[in-house]
Amino acid sequence: MKTLIRIINSFLVFLTANTYGLIITHGHTYLAVVAVFFILINIFPSLYSRKLPTFRLRVCSDGSELLIIFLLSTLLSAIYLIYLAISLIPGSTLSWIISLLIAIAIESIIFWNGIIRVYSTSKQLLIKWRLIGIICGWIPVVNVLVLLKIIRIASKETAFESKKIFIDREREDKQICRTKYPILLVHGVFFRDFKYFNYWGRIPDALKKNGAVIHYGNQQSAASVVDCGKEISQRVRQIAEESGCGKVNIIAHSKGGLDCRYAISKLGSEKYVASLTTINTPHRGSLFADYLLSKMPKGTRSFIASKYNAALKKLGDDSPDFLAAANDLTTSSCKKLNDAISDIPGVFYQSVGSKLNKASGGRFPLNFSYHLVKYFDGPNDGLVSADSFTWGEKTSFLTVSGNRGISHGDIIDLNRENIDEFDVREFYVDLAHDLKNRGF
Repeated sequence: MKTLIRIINSFLVFLTANTYGLIITHGHTYLAVVAVFFILINIFPSLYSRKLPTFRLRVCSDGSELLIIFLLSTLLSAIYLIYLAISLIPGSTLSWIISLLIAIAIESIIFWNGIIRVYSTSKQLLIKWRLIGIICGWIPVVNVLVLLKIIRIASKETAFESKKIFIDREREDKQICRTKYPILLVHGVFFRDFKYFNYWGRIPDALKKNGAVIHYGNQQSAASVVDCGKEISQRVRQIAEESGCGKVNIIAHSKGGLDCRYAISKLGSEKYVASLTTINTPHRGSLFADYLLSKMPKGTRSFIASKYNAALKKLGDDSPDFLAAANDLTTSSCKKLNDAISDIPGVFYQSVGSKLNKASGGRFPLNFSYHLVKYFDGPNDGLVSADSFTWGEKTSFLTVSGNRGISHGDIIDLNRENIDEFDVREFYVDLAHDLKNRGF
């Protein structure tokens, strides 16, 4: 039915686009009829979109449908105009030119109506495909291929996001993420918990919709494991005491996992922690980090560190130490840490890891670092090797088929990008649900 309506709409737009020649045959009544249909198609190009759960998704879906109608009707118009040109009788050149201009105007209305809707509502096009669309829009053939890609991205987004919203609505009353203890999200190295840009992407909102209570680590972005551990320890105690919850469930990404292990084992936080879930944490360090720090000239290291520290201080770090943070990610430092601390009985430890299938699956700089980490450490997520993340009673290793994989940034939804076969929000909902079922 959806395909049939699309074909009918495309044919109606084709008739409208080539209305000049047909008016001569059928009169102005024809013009009035096709004008009404043309207006309706521009307002309601698809009945299917009325079933979608939000206004944004309905507009995005309608935009995709208009672009499909544009492609089909333009193809029909081109065939028809070529036919007229071939069979052109003497003295009718002006009529053909008028028909061409009308067709271009009508198809332009459909196109711009569609592209504006998609560009203004799609979140998955990102800057990349918006720019590609603008740049390649004037290149014959290439513009069609790019437009097909834009349609595909927007269409998949509406289906993906609608499914997620309907699932959340169906289980809203179940509160499946309402854990006994609140969840503390702890960020990794060189990032902070900013107010207007969430390090964890769409994950916190997904957890809250399903009943979770969320807090953030708020530790410095670049400091040693010891210093960050102290900040985490203070934060855990603060949440436990001020909220009256007694304990927290920690979910920590990257170096944040090392910081939390230190806080639990050495700084008395075990009294306030029910569980620790580490996400792509380099528990055994990285040979790539060893190599980089050992081979890089001292002057270069100091220069890079000073620039990073200056930038991080402006972003909110009290006393950033780039080199201390980087050194604590080496294999030697992680071995010392693992020898010095041990898991605390009564605290549930588990770990999650992922990998990129190819470098092209990650975004810069992870698509670049992937090759270097693979050379030294083997399969990896762009920063952490598959052999380094495992820790605790339970481990989960994630990837998807094809070239994509799941990167160090994908696992925390840093780019807010939908990935085929892996809904990062649902993964964390399942993770929190499992903690709830375990009594945490």
